[in-house]
Amino acid sequence: MPPTVVAHATGSVGALVRSRRAGGAADARIACMTRIIGGLAGGARLHVPVRGTRPTAERVREAMFSALDARSLCDGARVLDLFAGSGALGLEAASRGAESVVLVERDRGAAKVAQRNAETVAKAGATRALVEQVTARQFLQRSGKHFDLVFIDPPYALAHDELSATLADLAPLLTHPAMVVVEQSKRAGALDLPGDLELERSRDYGDTTLHYLATTGTAADAGHADAGPADFGHAEP
Repeated sequence: MPPTVVAHATGSVGALVRSRRAGGAADARIACMTRIIGGLAGGARLHVPVRGTRPTAERVREAMFSALDARSLCDGARVLDLFAGSGALGLEAASRGAESVVLVERDRGAAKVAQRNAETVAKAGATRALVEQVTARQFLQRSGKHFDLVFIDPPYALAHDELSATLADLAPLLTHPAMVVVEQSKRAGALDLPGDLELERSRDYGDTTLHYLATTGTAADAGHADAGPADFGHAEP
């Protein structure tokens, strides 16, 4: 079976607890709490930034990771979470046995929240995620790393062409096999995929759609000496 890339669109995370500056009652950077669903840090509470992020609903995240775990795609994986926000997706993978996790978030306040969450998950014994405060494309264009599992949860307002360019920048950094999950609004148009990626399947959850993308070709085609579909524990190329 070819490697898979998953694209996902997120909804709200339960009831939103709104921050208030008046009276100094709440931290203006934190809108609500969510939690790690499974693994070493299962049940750990995560903070969510108040502005500029759209956390993935727990039921969508649970469905996503059930599908990934069924194929043992978190265990030993090198994970990249683009447009990370709170980092919940990448940190869920860390909790479930990922070898390494990079969280990429351009907003300074959100990146600080992601760092705080990464420390919470690491305390439970999971790998410590690295937080990069840069844009997704800046990271992809300068990174020499390769990834087995990638989450892409862009803002709904992100231009279609920008998402297409992000996928094109990502393709050379994917191992064979690799999985990418893209989360989008159900109303978004079809993904424009580079030749290295193909749509394996899509699943709707309310207003959210998860797209599962797979890399095409073989490791030999890409020049990567990576492991087969059941083995994501290989060394960095």
